[in-house]
Amino acid sequence: MITTTAIVLQLRPYSDRARMLRVYTRASGCATYIVYGVGSRKKGAGIYSPLSLVELSIREGRGGGLGTVEHASLIYTPQRIPTDIRRQTVAMFLSELLSHTLYQPMQDEPLFDYLMTVITDLDHCEDPENVHLRTMQGLAERLGFAIDEETYPRLTAVPSSRAERQEQLRQLCTYYADHVDGWQEMKSLDILTEIFD
Repeated sequence: MITTTAIVLQLRPYSDRARMLRVYTRASGCATYIVYGVGSRKKGAGIYSPLSLVELSIREGRGGGLGTVEHASLIYTPQRIPTDIRRQTVAMFLSELLSHTLYQPMQDEPLFDYLMTVITDLDHCEDPENVHLRTMQGLAERLGFAIDEETYPRLTAVPSSRAERQEQLRQLCTYYADHVDGWQEMKSLDILTEIFD
C-alpha cells in the first residue's frame, strides 16, 4: 500500500463497477488508478471533482497493472468552488488543460506546489474571471515554453473587458496548440466562454 498527495484531473468510466482516475501526484507526476464504488456513500464522487486536492491510499496493481484506490480523503476543503458555477467552470477547464499538458510519470514538486497555489487562489480570490488566464501564462513558463511579452504582448496583458478576455483565451489555446505535442481541442472552452459572457 502506498500513500500519495494528488490533484484530481479526470474521472471517467472504466467498467460497470469502476472508474478510471487520472491524477497529478506530488511523488511521481501523472498517474492513473482504478476507483470502485464511486457515487456510493463510502466513496462519494465529490472527492474526485476537478482539481480536488486529495490524499490517496493505493493498492499497487499486480504484474504492472493499474493500482486501485483503497481510500481517498480531501486534504483541502474548498469553500467557494463547490457553490460558485464560475469557479466550478474554471476548475473544469483547468483540469482539462492539465490533462492535455501533463502526462509524464515524473516527480516535479515545484510544479505540484504551483498548482496547489492555483487551486487555493481560485477558491479564495474575489473574482475568478482571470484565474485561468494567469494559470495558462504561469504553466507555460513551468513547462518550458514561456510566453515572451515582447513577442506576444496580447497573451500577457491584463484584459480590461470581456471581449479582450475571451480573445486572449482563444489566443492562449492557439499558443498551447503550437507548443504541446498531441494537443487536443479543449472541450470545456465553449462552456467557459458562455459562463463569462
